[in-house]
Amino acid sequence: MTRPFVLASQSPARRALLEAAGIDPLVIVSGVDESRVMGHDPADLANALAELKAQAVLDQVSPGSLVLGCDSVLHFGHEILGKPDGPEEAASRWKRMRGNNGTLYTGHCLIDTAADRQIVRASGTAVHFAEVSDEEIAAYVATGEPLHVAGSFTLDGYGSAFIDRIDGDPGTVIGLSMPLLRSMLGELEIALHQLWR
Repeated sequence: MTRPFVLASQSPARRALLEAAGIDPLVIVSGVDESRVMGHDPADLANALAELKAQAVLDQVSPGSLVLGCDSVLHFGHEILGKPDGPEEAASRWKRMRGNNGTLYTGHCLIDTAADRQIVRASGTAVHFAEVSDEEIAAYVATGEPLHVAGSFTLDGYGSAFIDRIDGDPGTVIGLSMPLLRSMLGELEIALHQLWR
């Protein structure tokens, strides 16, 4: 890798997506309080959170680094759902979501510290939830997995069995769209393969 690539996120799923695509990121957790950012448009909110995360770690990166911040929210009905407050909220959400669909938005903020440029983009993918039973919901919540993720579900863990299908990029649902990252890098005149290990 010719330049340091910093992921401003503690998400193991985002790190795994980058590593699977040949990029070994340096992870610096932003520590941003996501609850202080509000918004009515899910894509704009995801972008604002991603930008906040990326900006928060800039003073900790080496010169010339590329910094990526990401954040996800679920638009379901008329609500924007981030991480649940606890097991009861996660279970309640699932009882409303089952048999229905929503759109998972992931915001991406890419900062090229060498060129002092920043690009912010969001991607959205429709998620169709299975008609799961109360027993399945209770078992899923008991795993703890839905307590740490936007919308109270994952596509790359236990929750994968409870998603009937998605319409769009699976990476968006997992937390980082690699096709979008490639496009954003292109806007900065950087080829994705230049970051491969």
